[in-house]
Amino acid sequence: MSNLAAGDAQLFEDTFTVTSYDQSKYDRVARIGGTSTDNQTQMQLDINIELFPVRVGSNLEVVLATSLSLDGSKDEDEEKGWRHVRGESTLADMYDYVCYGKIYKFEDGIDGQTM
Repeated sequence: MSNLAAGDAQLFEDTFTVTSYDQSKYDRVARIGGTSTDNQTQMQLDINIELFPVRVGSNLEVVLATSLSLDGSKDEDEEKGWRHVRGESTLADMYDYVCYGKIYKFEDGIDGQTM
C-alpha cells in the first residue's frame, strides 16, 4: 500500500499469487484464482484481461474498501460509480485495476475468526 491513508474504509489488504486462470466463458474476461502470501486466504476474481492482463504466477495486491475516499468518508453519490470523481485523489489512483461493486460470496474460516 502507498503512504496515503485510507481512513476506516479499508477492510482487507493482502498480496496474492495467481494460481489459476480460466477464460473459457468470455472473450475478454477471465476468472483468476489466487492464494495469499501467508497461504491463509484464497480468492477468485473476474477481471477484464484486455485492461489488465495477468498470468499464473503473477502477484497482485488486493484491497477491499467501503469507499474510495482517502479519508474513509462515504461516497456521496453511489449512483455515479467510481469513475466520476471531481479531481480529488482517491484510493483508485493508487492501483492499476479497480473493481467496483458487491462481493457475492465469502466463507468464514474453520476457526470462525477468518474469512
